[in-house]
Amino acid sequence: MTKNKNKFMFKKLSFLVLLIFMSCNFETPTQFSELALNEKVYTLNDTPYAFKDVLNKHKGKKIFIDVWASWCRDCLEGLPKVKELQKENPDVVFMFLSVDERINSWKRGVKRYQIKGEHYNLPKGMKNGDLVDFLNLRWIPRYIVIDEQGKISLFKATNTSDKDLVNALKKSI
Repeated sequence: MTKNKNKFMFKKLSFLVLLIFMSCNFETPTQFSELALNEKVYTLNDTPYAFKDVLNKHKGKKIFIDVWASWCRDCLEGLPKVKELQKENPDVVFMFLSVDERINSWKRGVKRYQIKGEHYNLPKGMKNGDLVDFLNLRWIPRYIVIDEQGKISLFKATNTSDKDLVNALKKSI
């Protein structure tokens, strides 16, 4: 009897594992969620914009997004390569989304490290907010590429030497 009971429990457990596995969505998103698009970001002049308005401003262009913070050592170590990518890809819009909760630290970091491009801040930091939730932000730096049609062509890179990142920047539509 215990042999049949164990067999039944094994089948039940196997079915549960399969059900959980099938319910997980492993697809990489190609569009931002509506909540993420409506998230407020702030310019260096403290002007608020919905994230979708920032993206729409560059409609038809490829966008490289660097999610970073002035306190992040890995982010700062990646900056020279980001600057290299900027030189190699002059037609790409380079957008920097800071998750600094200290606004003045962010502004000083942009100036100190001479970061050229579009600058926005997510004042809720990297643990709160609809955009960081959508990105499932667990680590920075985080690099994202949006193609000329407004689709996310690269959702997650954490290293500037990532081949997928370089390919997404070079790929033409």
